[in-house]
Amino acid sequence: MLLTVGSPAPAFEAKDQNGNTIKLSDLKGKKVILYFYPKDSTPGCTVQACNLRDNYDALIKAGYVVLGVSSDSAKSHQKFIAKENLPFSLLADEDLKVHDAYGTWVEKSMYGRKYMGTARTTFVINEAGILEEIIEKVDTKNHTSQILK
Repeated sequence: MLLTVGSPAPAFEAKDQNGNTIKLSDLKGKKVILYFYPKDSTPGCTVQACNLRDNYDALIKAGYVVLGVSSDSAKSHQKFIAKENLPFSLLADEDLKVHDAYGTWVEKSMYGRKYMGTARTTFVINEAGILEEIIEKVDTKNHTSQILK
């Protein structure tokens, strides 16, 4: 199912880096930035996470909860958070349930080789749980300004 702006955000439940269960339903009444990224501690993903970190106060002031999602393990997330001093939670979606719900586990191709991986996509979900924006062309260096424009 292709998600569109104005449709309800798919419900999800996943564990964060500390093993806490995060559910979209628990975030009703809050604005959520749900960003999917391919891999902890890789160049593009680090630039993106650090851009969100460096502008975190502005995002909080605007009323957002920031959640990153990748197929990495909680342990990998803990290392990434510690190394980059990230102030937000990262969800360990190892079984790809959240990816599947949001359509972000896709066929990719590098050097002619096809493989499955995460489409770098950000979903902005409003207080009522509706998709307010879907950012598919993520500018990793200026991601916060894409969200707060």
